Amino acid sequence: MTKPLIEVERKRIFTGSVDTFIAMLKAHGFAQTSQLHENDTYYSRPDVDFMQTVECLRVRERDGFAEVTYKPATSQATSTNDGAIMKPETNLSIAPNSAATAKQLLANLGMIELVTVTKFRRTFISATYPSTVIAIDEIANVGTFIETEVTLADKAAALQTVDKLERLLDIDTLPLATKPYRDMCMKA
Repeated sequence: MTKPLIEVERKRIFTGSVDTFIAMLKAHGFAQTSQLHENDTYYSRPDVDFMQTVECLRVRERDGFAEVTYKPATSQATSTNDGAIMKPETNLSIAPNSAATAKQLLANLGMIELVTVTKFRRTFISATYPSTVIAIDEIANVGTFIETEVTLADKAAALQTVDKLERLLDIDTLPLATKPYRDMCMKA
């Protein structure tokens, strides 16, 4: 039996030049794979406050794509002191025109709609770092963030790769963004 893949990610607050950062990514062999607008609608249960447990239940929509995602509660086992989050992620792709139906299903189950996060995301990958995505996220009314994400079965190896890439890209000293975008948008 194979070990499940774990997504290890860390976000940093970015206030520099996005164009300069993209040039650095390209100089290190990263290629842009997408540039898209996403709307993520987040939900919570009536008996469990997902803001407190830092669970994620969302419906993500973008051109020609929609999915429902669940990430379990954050705990000491799923996060590190240096801002890395390590969780399994369950994604269910749905037909793009079914997003409204998925939202209605969640409402019918008693889920509480929290907020919709509007995001402009650019993603980059490199053959040198498989299973890795660098994302530049511009969150409406909140700010710009750099997210380093590695998906592997080995948490320690994934975290080492995140650390290595942040040093390589000279973002390891940027302030950590320890709250989910959902939480940031709810406060904005």
